[in-house]
Amino acid sequence: MELTAELVALVIAVGVVAGLCNRFGWPTPLVLVVAGAAASYLPHVPDVQLDPDVVLFALLPPLLYATTARTSLFDFKHNKASIFSMSVVLVVVTTLFVGWVTWLLLPGVALAAALALGAVVAPPDAIAASAIGRRLGLPRRVATLLEHESLVNDAAALIALSVAVSALTSEPSPLEVAGEFVWAVVGAVLVGGVVAAVLAVVRARVQDPVLDTLVSFVAPYLAFLAAEEVHASGVLATVVTGLALAHVSPKVQTATARVTEAVTWRTVAFVLENSVFLLIGLQLPGLLSGASDSGLGAGRIALVCAGVLVATVVVRFAFVFGLAGALSVGTPAMRRQAWSPAVAGLVSWAGMRGVVTLAAAQVLPEDLPNREVLLLAAFTVVVGSLLVQGSTLPWLVRRVGLPPPDPAEDALQAAVIGDAANAAGLQRLGELTTGEEPEGVVDRLRDRSIARSHATWERLGRPLADQQTPSSIYARLRMAMLAAERDVVVRARDAGTAPAEVLEAALNAIDVEESLLDRHEELESLDRERPLAPRPSDERCAHLRLAPVGVAHPEQACEDCLREGTTWVHLRTCLTCGHVGCCDSSPRRHSRAHFGAEGHPVVVSAEPDEAWRWCWIDSELG
Repeated sequence: MELTAELVALVIAVGVVAGLCNRFGWPTPLVLVVAGAAASYLPHVPDVQLDPDVVLFALLPPLLYATTARTSLFDFKHNKASIFSMSVVLVVVTTLFVGWVTWLLLPGVALAAALALGAVVAPPDAIAASAIGRRLGLPRRVATLLEHESLVNDAAALIALSVAVSALTSEPSPLEVAGEFVWAVVGAVLVGGVVAAVLAVVRARVQDPVLDTLVSFVAPYLAFLAAEEVHASGVLATVVTGLALAHVSPKVQTATARVTEAVTWRTVAFVLENSVFLLIGLQLPGLLSGASDSGLGAGRIALVCAGVLVATVVVRFAFVFGLAGALSVGTPAMRRQAWSPAVAGLVSWAGMRGVVTLAAAQVLPEDLPNREVLLLAAFTVVVGSLLVQGSTLPWLVRRVGLPPPDPAEDALQAAVIGDAANAAGLQRLGELTTGEEPEGVVDRLRDRSIARSHATWERLGRPLADQQTPSSIYARLRMAMLAAERDVVVRARDAGTAPAEVLEAALNAIDVEESLLDRHEELESLDRERPLAPRPSDERCAHLRLAPVGVAHPEQACEDCLREGTTWVHLRTCLTCGHVGCCDSSPRRHSRAHFGAEGHPVVVSAEPDEAWRWCWIDSELG
């Protein structure tokens, strides 16, 4: 009863604090840590001590799995050199440097114990990095590097911790250490790959979205426990399983299963990751009490804690900038992955520590001298990195001037992909139709596909203060119709005029259609240093290579619409003759009609702050 009440109170506190942070734009992890520390001194709040087995075996696998669901396997492979350097080499360097500093500052501590603390504080936290990165809108490359690094470095740190703890009672040889590390990695990859392959086969045969989501709940624990059983890295095995299953999910899962799983895991990850930050703060009184009983003076304890925190930050700065310099003078392949000083600065400063550090600290032997001081030092690194680095990251992001992900650029790429998908769908429709379909069926299919493609393009262009796009008008009117339909079904439910199963099916049908509506969200006007255009690339289209470079020169009206007395949505300018016509979402589609009549292949957007070009012949963006 008491445990249930505490868990309910924990979830409610997380929800309230996170809701306030969303409303006022505060960084949720930082506020939760402070709130937990403040609440720990309130009466009737229990003393919290994180059980390392609960964290490592119960909380960490699903948190890692939820993070991998948002990770691109292509990006992971593309950045493998940087990931290895940051996740393995940096962990080893941090372990050695922080261990050396701890050994100097804490009298009488064994070198192996100091190195164990170095391994404990070495890995930045995947949850902290992704949570704060999403909140701050970090540049995409920085956020990707942080998330990828944090997915793998836990494995390297836990291996280093295991070696350091073993060295307290024995003297493992370098060959034994190397063999243990190699097997931890190789075994984890093998176990993770086997688990992912088996579960992919299972998923391909499961059509019920509830059962499919149940499979996803089992996946991280299967990988983690199986790897630990053969003395491989459970953390790495979980990451491998999550990445592999996310990569093959479009082929082995139904659409309903993917949507159900995504919503469910968002909820699970929200509760777990935010609860962890609150629990970190709640541990403060117990750690302070234990450290005060160690016999060391308060000044010495403060010096050790501050020294470990500073050493952790300094070694990351030195390594990241050193790696950036090495990449910039290396082979052509290395130079392509080189980081600018601004990126290196953000990556250096964004190394927040989290739950893995606190859980790993509890692995230190109970009879270890000065164990309480080492635990407090680990806590100081976690809270200090979250509060100091996390709170100053917004200022640093603004200072370095790196642009955050641009919703307009994302919308432009989404529109191009949507066009390609629409073309493939229409081609498949043409292959399947026989001419014997009921009247209007093929037209409805074609119109629906084209409308979805147009809706993505309509998100671009000038804000329409007094004019809505066709997609937004359709969504608004259909939403009103569905609301009226829902009212009828609800009245029938309240009056009991039909069986409950029938009414539930009717409500589900309305809800599904509402969820599928193309919601039109106009992009906010953004202050860009350059007009919206694709990043330079090798254009395969000869028409784009020969056409003039697009110029962001907004036009006010479609020439043909003015002559005909019709309306338009967005405007395009022909780069051959300068004709200004309306887009395909417009009723008359004069830009496409001009191409059909004149054969001029390339147009440029005539909307403010846009300079992207489009080839009608090759359907390619430039």
